[in-house]
Amino acid sequence: MSEQTKTPKPAAGKAPAKGGGKGAPGGKGKDKGGAGGAATDPAPRIREGAPRLHAYYQNTIRARLAREFGLGNPHEIPRLVKIVLNVGLGDAGKNPKQLDAVVDELGMISGQKAVVTRAKKAIANFGLRAGVPVGVRVTLRGPRMYEFLDRFISVVVPRIRDFRGLPNRSFDGRGNYTFGVKEQLIFPEIDYDKVEKIHGMDITIVTTARRDDLALGLLREFGWPFRGETPRSLAAVTA
Repeated sequence: MSEQTKTPKPAAGKAPAKGGGKGAPGGKGKDKGGAGGAATDPAPRIREGAPRLHAYYQNTIRARLAREFGLGNPHEIPRLVKIVLNVGLGDAGKNPKQLDAVVDELGMISGQKAVVTRAKKAIANFGLRAGVPVGVRVTLRGPRMYEFLDRFISVVVPRIRDFRGLPNRSFDGRGNYTFGVKEQLIFPEIDYDKVEKIHGMDITIVTTARRDDLALGLLREFGWPFRGETPRSLAAVTA
């Protein structure tokens, strides 16, 4: 008579394995080295590295401005602070569809969500009440500011019809430069077929310069196309 095979009992305090252990084929455990366990970052990130205009400013423009204006203190060298895009809409309160369209357009142009500006006080002569939307604005700083400036100089300006340069007297006396564009269609991000209404906008470049000549020199070094001048070539700037 043959001996019956007995199934060994598990040791005390240890439960039998179900479905395989960690790392076993068909197991439920996650393998850190496998593709299924690779970590992903859901948050979008900007392109690695500094924008090319920012690197060009750090490596070239700062030294040129210090030598041209005799600036011994490095903190006196002007730099960009922010760029503000502002669209005024007088009938925004009566046409909310147009207001939403302008918000979307500024978002596509700048790569950043725009905000709606509202009236701070009521003006009876203009039929304006406090809190009524009167425009749309977006403020760019850091990498987005340099990316927008690069695209405006390299891509947008050549698309302006009958372009003869931007004015060189639009400074406010404290190193800030403001100019206007007549239509948003000069930006390649705008689809002509989806435009509700053609409108212009004011663009303000804010710098740390306390004098207009310093701000003028800073914009010239960036290759700003001033009227009656040949802009400085940025061919040496690497992408």
